[in-house]
Amino acid sequence: MHRALRSHQQQLAGLVEAIATGQTDLADILAAVTPGGGKSLLPVIAAARLMAAGVVERVCWIVPRDSLRLQAEEAFADPTWRAALGHGVSVRAAENAPDPCRGLQGWITTYQGVAAAPDLHLQEFRRHRTLLVVDEVHHLPAEAIAEAPEEAAWSRAILPLLEHAAVRLLLSGTLERADGRPILWLPYRKGAGARVREVDLQAPGFAVIGYSRAQALAEKAVLPVDFGALDGEAEWLDEERRRTGPHPISGPPEVGRAALFTALRTGFARDLLRRAFAATRDLRAERRLRLGLAAGETGMGLGKLLVVAPDQENARQYLGWLRGWLPKDQAGTVARIATSDEKDAQEVLAAFRLRPEPSVLVTVAMAYEGLDAPGVSVCAALTHIRSRAWLEQMIARATRVDFAAGPYETQRAVVLHPDDLLFRRFRERIEREQGTLAREKARRRQGELEIGPEGEREPPIVPLSSNATALHWHRLAPGPEFAAARPVAEAAPAETPSARERALRSRIGQMVAAQVLEDEGGLRIPRGGVAHHAYAAVLKRVMGKGRAEMSLAELEATLAWLERNRIADHLALLEGDSRYGWTVRQRRFDFNAGR
Repeated sequence: MHRALRSHQQQLAGLVEAIATGQTDLADILAAVTPGGGKSLLPVIAAARLMAAGVVERVCWIVPRDSLRLQAEEAFADPTWRAALGHGVSVRAAENAPDPCRGLQGWITTYQGVAAAPDLHLQEFRRHRTLLVVDEVHHLPAEAIAEAPEEAAWSRAILPLLEHAAVRLLLSGTLERADGRPILWLPYRKGAGARVREVDLQAPGFAVIGYSRAQALAEKAVLPVDFGALDGEAEWLDEERRRTGPHPISGPPEVGRAALFTALRTGFARDLLRRAFAATRDLRAERRLRLGLAAGETGMGLGKLLVVAPDQENARQYLGWLRGWLPKDQAGTVARIATSDEKDAQEVLAAFRLRPEPSVLVTVAMAYEGLDAPGVSVCAALTHIRSRAWLEQMIARATRVDFAAGPYETQRAVVLHPDDLLFRRFRERIEREQGTLAREKARRRQGELEIGPEGEREPPIVPLSSNATALHWHRLAPGPEFAAARPVAEAAPAETPSARERALRSRIGQMVAAQVLEDEGGLRIPRGGVAHHAYAAVLKRVMGKGRAEMSLAELEATLAWLERNRIADHLALLEGDSRYGWTVRQRRFDFNAGR
């Protein structure tokens, strides 16, 4: 067997063994597993042992999205785990029709399916002792919510199933809802503050399995994440149709919402997408070489790009840009789209997960939660949503270990995103705490951006333009097991002028090199060692002197110019110079071959 049980999977195996042998009478197991940490095997472990012992006769697995039903079915059918666990349990992805098991040992349905036919599912629970698995239980509020009637309907329909189940296995990647409300069936206790409720990890009758990101990284169950935070500037017409901006995306919250809204619909989005495309292209070329695949030969393990768009209209626009950067004869198969309006969305998702092509997928929400596609290595986070649960699920699409890609140490997840205030807060917060608190929703400060998974009313503005400026990279730290105080950082030593000059020269050199790589990938210039020297020569002519001769103020001015301009737009300054006697021309680029 090429895979071994992780610590949380071993914990569950021990718990169900105790239930199966009568050592405990507990019936509720809560598994709080970091997104991407491997929740899908837990129902298989539980069902196999409990059925063998006669504790349960059936298993019902409820998932939040229709696209996850087939994945759940595959988890039970996986031949590796069937052999390792010695089980013969088979389940089916059921519709709302009589006899959902059809002679098998269980069925998989959705929240929506249960809500549409609650009596059908409840009758099955009354006929047979059933293990109930509720996936992503944080979607179910413990109380009626006027703002989310669909979720309230799911809770009303699933509650009777929870009450009749012989054993309950509740799964989630987070123990916190975006709206701060308590989650259905979970036990709570009063927290330290008057407005704080905590999940009671010691509640009688409940067994809690925790698997944090720190544990998953230590066991090499998930990949480390490199965040590429891209800043930019945006201009728009306000609600009184006055021109506003340019304002930075990383600016204060008073303009952050409008700047982000504009950026995702104009030039900034294209810039970020192009960087993600280039990162995926380079990764695939590197892996092709390491895996010994010939130029143009495709296969699993090369790495894929997932693009999460703010809405379907922009998803189609992004798809058009991506296909424009690909060879015409490959564009239609390499880059695909999966949204609720696309008739073949489920087939596209399945192909993206299980086949070498497509290697680029554009979606809005269908693939953000639960998509088991280990091939995803790069994620372009062009979404406006900033709830913690949503973002954690999104980045987890890229943190799965791809066994076809080679050794763990050679893999990493890359997430490119707008460098707005709330995304930065999200990144810092998941470093600090595990997320077992439920707070009443606090009042927002005026102008602060807070957008949940269902979106919100669009700002009354008209986007005009935006562009990318600086890109900063951050490696996500594992963080502690549970909420803990962070050590206070020591004050950094004062920076001398000469040290600042060296840092600026290095930064300018990196930005020049980045533009060369981007323009080669965007087919603006041919590849070749002369390009970097030519770009440096153009910059020297634009600024009037070389970097080695510049003062601190001149270096800062050069850096500011690079953040707002493309060197390729000024190549005409080299005309007549025999040292750079090449012309900018389009050259065919094979995305799959990496040439």
